[in-house]
Amino acid sequence: MTNIIKSGGSHETDVVIIGAGPCGLFQVFELGLLDMKAHLIDNLDKIGGQCAELYPDKNLYDIPSRPAITGQELTDDLIKQAEPFNPSYHLNQLTSKISLNNNDILVETDKGTSIKCKSLVIAAGAGSFVPRKLPAEGSQELENKHIFYSVKKRSDFQDKNILIIGGGDSALDYVMGFQGIAKKVSLVHRRKEFKGVQDSVNKVMSLVDKGDVNFNMGSLKKVEKNDNGKVTVTLDDETTISDIDAIFPFFGLKIELGPIADWGLNLEKNLISVNTENFETSVPRVFAVGDICIYPGKLKLILSGFHEAALAAKKMFEYCHSDKKYVFRYTTVSYTHLTLPTNREV
Repeated sequence: MTNIIKSGGSHETDVVIIGAGPCGLFQVFELGLLDMKAHLIDNLDKIGGQCAELYPDKNLYDIPSRPAITGQELTDDLIKQAEPFNPSYHLNQLTSKISLNNNDILVETDKGTSIKCKSLVIAAGAGSFVPRKLPAEGSQELENKHIFYSVKKRSDFQDKNILIIGGGDSALDYVMGFQGIAKKVSLVHRRKEFKGVQDSVNKVMSLVDKGDVNFNMGSLKKVEKNDNGKVTVTLDDETTISDIDAIFPFFGLKIELGPIADWGLNLEKNLISVNTENFETSVPRVFAVGDICIYPGKLKLILSGFHEAALAAKKMFEYCHSDKKYVFRYTTVSYTHLTLPTNREV
């Protein structure tokens, strides 16, 4: 059973892993084989990182032994592989601060969680995913009131007037998805051409032709709240759209290194430099694996991150079990005391 911890409180473990994507999950497995416990922190509200957030239904073709596997299937398998080692997950939290004290590291999040550990692994992909914000005048004041960058429950907007901004797959999908739920759906895009798949474009344009969707070409210039509690937007050609209850800008996600940039790590091209012998950073006890680390010959492949996690675990064993000798073992002949998944169970 997945152990998801509520935000807040103090904890102690062997290793904290920042990022619950594929590399972070496989890191749990590699640590577990060496008798090290782990807590994972992720700013997303789900386990799986980019695989679960951006392409859960998209096939990946470069995972060894799997001719094709979706992002969600890979996530589910990695969660199951890690389960015997009982990792703890702290989701929807951003790691805001780390403090090094002698042989320990204190990791703190923006939700008041603190975790004391012996080693820290940064497996945060390319950083934190944050939505590209609407650059219109007055938009910042209306965020989370009338402007939303994600849709938690479409039913929350039953019988509302909805404005969707963007021309990619997300924008088109929600234009179609709000049909029969919202009272009125409007779409704004800066040009006639759309980036989404052609089938979605055709379906949305059919809705426009039938009058089920109002389409305006342009960019938002200004957003203002009216006395009646609704919103009016002004486009760059001075066209106005009134009586809007909710605005959903879908401009994609951008990647930010976030607080990691302030932790005193050696950076190169906004990525973390590592020693390829063990993937330790310039700060002792702090490691980086996956897309967030950089070194000569680096390939941004999930399988490369798995290799990095295995070597990092070996070095972390020295920090967490300084009184023991590291002995390499094959999983085919060792760890019989663990309830690891069998081929039939995967």
